[in-house]
Amino acid sequence: MLSTLAALLGLCLCQRISAQKQTLSKPIIWAKPGSVIPKGMAVIIWCEGTFGAVEYQLHFDGLLSTFERPTPPGITNKVKFAIRLMTRHSAGQYRCFYREGELWSEPSDPLDLVVTGMYDTPTLSVHPGSKVIPGENVTFHCHLETGTSTFFLLKEGRLSSPQRRNGKFQAEFPMGPVTTAHSGTYRCFGSYNDFMWSFPSKTVVLLVTGDVGDTNLVPTGQPSSDAWEPSLFTTEVVGFQEGRAIWDHRADTLLRVGLIFLVLVALVCLLAEDWLRGKTTEETANGASNQECRVRFRTQRALDKGRRDAVAIGKAEL
Repeated sequence: MLSTLAALLGLCLCQRISAQKQTLSKPIIWAKPGSVIPKGMAVIIWCEGTFGAVEYQLHFDGLLSTFERPTPPGITNKVKFAIRLMTRHSAGQYRCFYREGELWSEPSDPLDLVVTGMYDTPTLSVHPGSKVIPGENVTFHCHLETGTSTFFLLKEGRLSSPQRRNGKFQAEFPMGPVTTAHSGTYRCFGSYNDFMWSFPSKTVVLLVTGDVGDTNLVPTGQPSSDAWEPSLFTTEVVGFQEGRAIWDHRADTLLRVGLIFLVLVALVCLLAEDWLRGKTTEETANGASNQECRVRFRTQRALDKGRRDAVAIGKAEL
């Protein structure tokens, strides 16, 4: 008996500990229009959880920044946190959480929000030139006079992480052998910390012409894993998120339209029912009135006939 009771107590304790440790799957976080924002511009941070979520929290540099509740609940699975003006104080690392009932989710992947337009403007050049043939090696040079030793090179429209290099007033970004996949528009930035960058340089267009080659190749000049931030931009899967956001928006719109249609149908049915009920009542009243008139008419005829008969009998007796 005691052993059975001890086993039951142990099972209850294990279930309680398991319930306390239970967490929900992590949400998805991303920024629109992107995670590299010029100073003074607006940005929206999206957090996507589940349709059962009742609250979302946004944490900035490890501390609670703000929270939002979906309105109306159960209709959407994401919320947005708006930053009206991007400044050095709003640049940093963000994560979000969501809650269902008493359970909280795991934290999202980190979103590194970078502000640009701080201080000076670097210059960018490419050697041996901006027009090369497949198989050549090229090197981008980013130069900034003011005191910084960290530089970033970005390719416009690129979904992967930017390249990061260190150097005193200048950094080199080698690429090659290049293919047509390297063609595109590039900018560079000087960095004063991981989240505050300079103004962007003027764009440099690299054009790889000639034989197409293997376009599946990626630049071999990517920095080593210890030379760049692996978390930077890893949450900005723009194409996928935009497609899903558009689909979710359309789905929400269709759901709202469907609910409005059902409400209208219900109102029409109620109005039709009231009209039919009123018409039935009116017809019943009219029928009753007609019946009463017929009864009165017959009664009056019988009375008149009785009077005439009485008069006729009286005359006959005389």
